[in-house]
Amino acid sequence: MDDERPDVLTIGRLAHRTGLPVRTLRFWSDEGAVPPVGRSAGGYRLYDAESVARVELVRTLRELGLGLDDVCRVLSGRTTVAEVADAHVAALDAQIRSLKVSRAVLSTVAKRGSTVEETALMNRLARLSAAERKQIIDEFKEEVFGGLDDPRLRDRMRAFSIELPDDPTPEQVDAWIELAELVRDPGFRARLRTWMELNTPIPGQGRPPGASIWWARQIVQTVAEIRKGGVAPEGPAAAEVLSELFGDADRAAVLRSLEAGIEAGAEHYRRLVARVRGQNSSPDATEELEWLARALRAADQT
Repeated sequence: MDDERPDVLTIGRLAHRTGLPVRTLRFWSDEGAVPPVGRSAGGYRLYDAESVARVELVRTLRELGLGLDDVCRVLSGRTTVAEVADAHVAALDAQIRSLKVSRAVLSTVAKRGSTVEETALMNRLARLSAAERKQIIDEFKEEVFGGLDDPRLRDRMRAFSIELPDDPTPEQVDAWIELAELVRDPGFRARLRTWMELNTPIPGQGRPPGASIWWARQIVQTVAEIRKGGVAPEGPAAAEVLSELFGDADRAAVLRSLEAGIEAGAEHYRRLVARVRGQNSSPDATEELEWLARALRAADQT
């Protein structure tokens, strides 16, 4: 019989030779990936040495993630391994990005101890398209910065963007989730708008005295050095620092701007934006700003 020839393999012998289950080989055979070279007198499928090589090729392609349809197209010559591999690289890249997003969301859920509802919201925010993310930021910009009479601010806002890269890190995704939640909060928008109005010049007048605190990092650095030296905000040394920083400026206006920024969480917002962009932001200055506010309040009472 043909199936007794040493160069002809039954499906059982092919399974033994390749180490694959008969069920798998039968399925691949039915799909056309490893067709039999003939049939025995009893109707059983027969294979040869080339079938063994073909099985190894199919197994390799399947382990690389190719579907049987693509495998059959390669084996029939309708496409090349390189062409299929290129398409699968793109698909794998997309899958990896999706897995990174999933990991970031799950890490945030674990860290926050989120509810099911919060988890669903974070997952949706993390998977927004670039256009949807842009819409959230544009609506936020319009509500917080729209209509402010400051040409420099308007120019800055036109160029202002918060975009996740095509392949964000888990840290960037985590920061985006938190930022998206923050900028969609009506309370945060209102507080930030109040702060911006206090920092926006009135037509015909100079820049408000408190505005420089948030844009000049040297003020924060000066306070940081003072704090390291153990200077209390209520002491005479602090009063000297205030004189050096603000001179004869309206300190009540400075304090109003400072308190509004602290209440709005402007420093936290700034650092979130930097994290989303993958930038190295300057250290959190919240403690320095709070020290400065205490010093201003103390000076006002003397």
